[in-house]
Amino acid sequence: MAKFLTTTGVSYQLEEIIKNAKERLVLISPFLRVNERVKELLEDKDRLKIDVRVIYGKNELQPEENNWLESMTSIRTSFCKNLHAKCYLNENAALLTSMNLYEFSQVNNNEMGLLVSKEKERELYEEIYEESMRIVRVSEEIRVTVARVEIPENGGESQPRKRSGARNTRETPEIPEDGFCIRCEDAIPAKPAQPYCKSCYASWKRHNNKTYKEKNCHTCRNEYAATLLKPLCLTCYKKYKDVFEFAGNDS
Repeated sequence: MAKFLTTTGVSYQLEEIIKNAKERLVLISPFLRVNERVKELLEDKDRLKIDVRVIYGKNELQPEENNWLESMTSIRTSFCKNLHAKCYLNENAALLTSMNLYEFSQVNNNEMGLLVSKEKERELYEEIYEESMRIVRVSEEIRVTVARVEIPENGGESQPRKRSGARNTRETPEIPEDGFCIRCEDAIPAKPAQPYCKSCYASWKRHNNKTYKEKNCHTCRNEYAATLLKPLCLTCYKKYKDVFEFAGNDS
C-alpha cells in the first residue's frame, strides 16, 4: 500500500530515492533550485554514472543552477512547458508530492506526498513510471551553458566570455511567459497586472486591499513583500518596467 507522508517524510524520502538509485533517477519538478544536501547526493550519482533525468518547467534557470548543472556529465536536463507535476522516482520507488525540487519548499512549506514501492505496488508504480517517461519524451532536452568572466593577465578590465548558448543580459529583456502567484507561489502567466492565481485572487478580492503584503516576487519568486500594486521586486521591476503592464502605481 502507498505510504502517506507529511513535510518531514517527503524531504526524507526524496533524499532516499536519490541516494538509493542504482540504475536510473527521474526528477520532475516545475522549479529547479536544490539545496546543498540534494546537490551532494546528485553529484555522487553523477560520479557513479547513474542515468539521471531532470525535468523542469520554469523558463529561466538561476545562474547557480546553470553553473552546477554544466559541471555534471550524467545529468540530462529537459524543459517541459506547462509542467505542474512533482514526481521523483528511481528503479524501485516513486514519490508523488506537492513539493517542488526547490529549496524554499523543502524548508518552509507544508507538504504532503505518497510513496509508492515497486515491490509492493508494482502496477501503480508502473503507471507512474510510464507517465513520467511520457513527460520525459515530450520535454525538450537542454544543454545548459553560462557566461563566465575572465580576468586578463595584464590587470585590465575583465570581459565576459560567452559560451555557446549563453544569453546576452545587456539586450532588451524578453517578456517572460511564466510567473508566480504572489501569495501561494503557484505557476501562472507572467502578468504583473494579474499577479494572483484564480483561487488566491478570489480570497484577496474579499478584502480588496491593494497594499496587502504577500510573500514573493511575481517574476523571480524570490522572497519579497509583494502587493497588487507592486508585484515585482526592485531587481525585476528595473528589468521589466518597460515591457510589462502594471495594475497601479510604479514600483
